[in-house]
Amino acid sequence: MNFHKYPIISTNEHLTYEFLSEGPKGTIKKVIYFQEIGDNLYNLAFGDWDEAEQGMDDKARSNNMTGIK
Repeated sequence: MNFHKYPIISTNEHLTYEFLSEGPKGTIKKVIYFQEIGDNLYNLAFGDWDEAEQGMDDKARSNNMTGIK
C-alpha cells in the first residue's frame, strides 16, 4: 500500500514526534509521546496539540483524513 506521508519532527531522544495533518479541517498539529513505564516497556500517547493548554489532547477526534494515498 502506498499512503501519503507527512514530514515528522523528533526530539534527540526519539520520545516525542510531531507532524502536521493537512486535510479538510485545515492543518492540525499532531503529537506522539513515548513514556517509559517499566524495563523496556513504553506507553504510547497520540493526540492533537492544544495551543491554549500547551499540551496534547488525546481525546480529540479531528478526523482530518483525506482520500489521498
